[in-house]
Amino acid sequence: MSAAAPLLTLQLHWHDWFSLLGHYLMLSLLSIGGAVSTLPDMHRYLVDQQGWLSDAQFNASVAIAQAAPGPNVLFVALMGWHVGLNTGSMWAGLLGVLVTMSGILLPSATLTYVAARWGHANREMLAVRSFKLGMAPVVIGLLIATGWIMGSTHHDVQYDWPLWLITGLSAIIVWRTRLHLLWLLAAGALCGWAGWV
Repeated sequence: MSAAAPLLTLQLHWHDWFSLLGHYLMLSLLSIGGAVSTLPDMHRYLVDQQGWLSDAQFNASVAIAQAAPGPNVLFVALMGWHVGLNTGSMWAGLLGVLVTMSGILLPSATLTYVAARWGHANREMLAVRSFKLGMAPVVIGLLIATGWIMGSTHHDVQYDWPLWLITGLSAIIVWRTRLHLLWLLAAGALCGWAGWV
């Protein structure tokens, strides 16, 4: 543990662990945009209300997990790890990982599984078909908006027209052909390496 994230001295009882589990179970059902969307409430609960993590530990958990390869939900495991380590026991750290990850994953995974099975079993119902047809443009619109926001925050459309041209051509190629996306990613990497974008 680095000097930036000192250990706290905690005494956690079984009801504290159940409280931690319950809080993450609730957050799981609120994390519509992913677990990252519930970070403010995690901070409120773990740092401000309970005092189980320091600000430095909270920030380190998020930063390390975001920098590491793999799913970005790993910051939840690191928060549980730090809570457990703050009791002075590595085993409590492992318990913290188990509690927080179970809490954040179980409700959303169960809800997704049940909804997918129900939707598949009732795929011929007019309401299910209408929902799927209605959601397709919403998802496409959200993907386009996300791409636009990510691209426009780092690039000026007026001066980076080659980037936007390549992006548009890639979108048309994906839409109209069966060319594998990895070939387009490789072509984009070559354009960046050559300095064209």
